[in-house]
Parts: sequence; C-alpha cells; structure tokens
Amino acid sequence: MGSVFTNNSEFAKDMVLGTAAWHGRIMIMNAAAAGESTGHGSPLGHLVHGGPGRAGGGEEMGGIRGVKHYMQRTAIQGSPTMLTKVCNEFIRGSEIKEDVIHPFRKYFEEIQIGDTLFTHKRTVTEADIVNFAGISGDFFYAHTDETSLEGSIFEKRVAHGYFIISAAAGLFVDPKKGPVLANYGLDSLRFTQPVYVGDTISVRLTCKRKTKKENKEGQIPQGVVEWDVEVSNQRGETVATETVLTLVARKEE
Repeated sequence: MGSVFTNNSEFAKDMVLGTAAWHGRIMIMNAAAAGESTGHGSPLGHLVHGGPGRAGGGEEMGGIRGVKHYMQRTAIQGSPTMLTKVCNEFIRGSEIKEDVIHPFRKYFEEIQIGDTLFTHKRTVTEADIVNFAGISGDFFYAHTDETSLEGSIFEKRVAHGYFIISAAAGLFVDPKKGPVLANYGLDSLRFTQPVYVGDTISVRLTCKRKTKKENKEGQIPQGVVEWDVEVSNQRGETVATETVLTLVARKEE
C-alpha cells in the first residue's frame, strides 16, 4: 500500500501511473479530503487490497469481490438458439417467435424470451429533421447546415440519432393502455449508420430478458422486461441498436 500527500493533481497522476503496478492500493490525500479522511489504513471491501493485514487478499472482506472469490466461471459455447434457451436471455441470431398479439398487450408472465415484433416502416423527411431540431434545440451543423458538410463523415444532412430512436419507439409502441406501465430506461444505445432524408426505417423488437420485481405495498405487481431493439434501413442495414426496459404489470397473484 502507498499514500500520496499532495495538492498537485499532475504530480499525483504521475505517482499513480508510475507506482500502481507495485501497490495493492494507493491513497491520494489533498487539502480538500483531509478533513474527512479516516487514514490510509481504512478498509475498502471492494478492492483486492481490503485493508490492514489483508494485502492482496481482500476478497474475504465481502462485497462483489467477496462473492466472485467463491464462484466458478464457465464459458458456454453453442448456437444462438441453444444459448438463448440455456441462459434464458435472447442472443441475436437465435430463433424468434412472432405473434398476432402485440407484445405490449401481454402481461409479464405471458411474455416469452424471443417474442418478436417486426414493425411497419417510416420514411424520414426533411421536415422531420427540421421539426426535431426545433423541438430539441439540437442544431448541430450535420443536421441543419448542408454547406458545412465538406470534410465531414456525412454525405448530406443527417437525421438526429435521438430522432431515429424516438421514431423507432413510435413504430413499436402500442398506444393503448395495457400491461406496460412505464418506460424504465434504455441501455447500450449505438448509432451504427447515418440516416438521411428519404431513408426508410423499421424496427425489430425482441424480448431479451425478464426480471421479476419484489412486491411492494401499494404498488402494482410488476417486473422489468428488457427488449432488444434493432433499427434497420430500406437496404437491411442496421442503423441503431439499443436495449429498452419497460415496467410490465404481473397478473394478480
């Protein structure tokens, strides 16, 4: 273990980069932290170096590292469909299941991993880009100034990425009141191809994973459903991917 006492952040950076390979933990103390410091012997359970007397073996102090210390990791190899069944999580490329019932019309228990919706299509217009810029306040040059595109990565004015995600939601959301209670958030959003005026997008929405939430007094029984979302253009190219999370009501138990 090592301790660095300094108010100079550049010196602290040089010390850490130069000595970290030989220390289980380095504490940096400056004037701002001194009043709250408990000393350089304080235990930190999530580090390999847990504290005094535990150098290099802090796993036994608990936390996430304490759990992983007693777990075995196994790599599983197989086809996407097989891995989806084994891991109970949708893997892209595995078999999917389409249903005449919109997945947002299903309760938590009725949704199955792999349930998929292929949406109708929408063609992006210049008015879409102009209107979204006005609503969002995002007037980034690539969306609004075609004369500035020389030397950029875009061929012409490009649609806002967040417009594409919003438009995608408009394609896959069922508007009627139903088991879906709320949008819980999104993860792993990526914009992989530009979308220009005249491009036509569509969406594949697939149930990726389900997590039942603990019942709370006064709250509707519910669970979190993660949806794998892939937005494609008219050429079948993926233009955006994300994981959308929804809160979905469970049937009364």
